[in-house]
Amino acid sequence: MLKIQEIRELIKLIDESSIDEFTYESEGASVVLKKNKTEVIERSPVQSQPSPQPVQAPAQQTEVPANAAPVSEESQEEAASNYDYEIVAPMVGTFYEASSPGEEPFVKVGDKVQQDSVVCIVEAMKLFNEIEAEQAGEVVEILVENGQLVEYGQPLFRVKSK
Repeated sequence: MLKIQEIRELIKLIDESSIDEFTYESEGASVVLKKNKTEVIERSPVQSQPSPQPVQAPAQQTEVPANAAPVSEESQEEAASNYDYEIVAPMVGTFYEASSPGEEPFVKVGDKVQQDSVVCIVEAMKLFNEIEAEQAGEVVEILVENGQLVEYGQPLFRVKSK
């Protein structure tokens, strides 16, 4: 069976290519990845029915809540200049801000991070993956809520370089 890192690499390669569908079969198990679809289906020889693993397709447009206040051009420019890079989800999974319930979050707005600082955990297929900042700076915005399902490539944090 494919390891999680191999699946991540496959997702990235398929995302960057013109391939719409990919199927991998090995030792009686298969993994099917479909681009711009809403699910990934994994089958094993033990199961007679496919077990869907829901995956959200990359968002093509930003949804604005009905009760959201209009954003001025100035505040958009200020927000854009308030950070240098975004820490993005390397996989589809569930975002956790702390190592366990009741614990302090790994980072909060205003915290300084180093390249190897763990900023969150993304759980995918019962594996808890520590996500590192990859660049030093200050966390200026947290874009997701604890327990939220995140997509591959979805921005999680905005960071202002030192």
